[in-house]
Amino acid sequence: MAEVVGRSLDVSRDLEDRRPRLAPWTVLLAVVGPGLMVMLADTDAGSVVTAAQSGARFRYVLVLPEILLIPVLYLIQEMTVRLGLTTQRGHGALIRDTFGRGWALVSAATLFVACVGALVTEFAGVAGVGALVGVSRWVSVGVAAAALVSLVLLGRYRRVEHVGIAVGALELLFIPAAFIAHPHVAAMAHDLSHPVVAGSGFSTLLAANVGAVIMPWMIFYQQEAVIDKGRHGLEPRAALRSARLDTATGAVLTQVIMIAVVVASAATLGVARRGAPLGSIGQIASALTPFLGHREAVLFFGLGMIGASVVAALVVTLAGAWGLSEVLGWRHSLNDVPGTAPGFYALAVGGTAIGAVLVLAAPNLVNLSVDVEVLNACLLPVVLGFLLALEARTLPAGVRMRGARRVTTYAVASVVIALGLATVVSTFA
Repeated sequence: MAEVVGRSLDVSRDLEDRRPRLAPWTVLLAVVGPGLMVMLADTDAGSVVTAAQSGARFRYVLVLPEILLIPVLYLIQEMTVRLGLTTQRGHGALIRDTFGRGWALVSAATLFVACVGALVTEFAGVAGVGALVGVSRWVSVGVAAAALVSLVLLGRYRRVEHVGIAVGALELLFIPAAFIAHPHVAAMAHDLSHPVVAGSGFSTLLAANVGAVIMPWMIFYQQEAVIDKGRHGLEPRAALRSARLDTATGAVLTQVIMIAVVVASAATLGVARRGAPLGSIGQIASALTPFLGHREAVLFFGLGMIGASVVAALVVTLAGAWGLSEVLGWRHSLNDVPGTAPGFYALAVGGTAIGAVLVLAAPNLVNLSVDVEVLNACLLPVVLGFLLALEARTLPAGVRMRGARRVTTYAVASVVIALGLATVVSTFA
């Protein structure tokens, strides 16, 4: 603990350094990446399916919660940025150093459950798109898993990040799909003004949407990623500013994508098949076909889902391997070759293999995806509790939240934690 605080104080003094600042665009290019990549992964296959279910069952009602979750997402992930840049320690390692090995194992168990669930939904997304174009699960999932393993084993953080962002950018195809679906403006305005629906399934889908936005593995990934990426000699204040901009940009983008999926689904499935259950990813795309056309449905939904699934699988794989390696005290940098960090790479490859195998046994990929997001909501009290405690205990006074920002963040986190606890009660009661 003393070592962590000492390191934090050294960085805090660095933050007061008055060295000449670099041009804003130079700073942004040097630091951008971790926030954007983790946010693209946030709109993963499970999130897309959850958003599609939301639009199909309740039309535009859940658009407002998606908007309100933008600052929530930013505030939570920004804490991980400050923790990573200030302490230069990953999330799992910081919990171990601060609270001991026992609590670190609790956090690792939480991470493991979240990652396994997420990997299953990501490969389920790939399998669903494969089925849409006549490719078997064994082929689509096998090719995706092999590609992910190859990319991870090649190492180098920059390479992985560039590929991840490029593939994740396919999610942007959901945005034109929302416009092509011709949403009804009056119906949207009505639903935005009536954000609560009394009836079966609404509270579950609301919890699933919260769980789809704030996921445990995001915190582990981004805190380690800002360290692995490095600051490239940037003045610490400039690095923190750019990392915040990176995170804010990603938070807005991921929620715009989620809203686009809700709107596209509401304008099509929410009109023709409102309340009808969706049994497969192919069924969602098929239901969109009469409104978008077959080619457009496959193009926008299929490629968008591939982007969402692959970038999320990559982030989840690395988050799990990073988090567990930190707790166990193993070397865990992507900039290390497999021979110098065998445990880390074994965890990454093993996690990918487990997710790929489990998805082949899933009977209903849509229900599975929604259930995983509900599970994420159940895990939020543990994850956010650790995050707030670390922010208060490991950061020096000059870097900790103060005033209105602290009050707002704690209030928002408390609401999310309360929702998570309520989800636990309703799920297991």
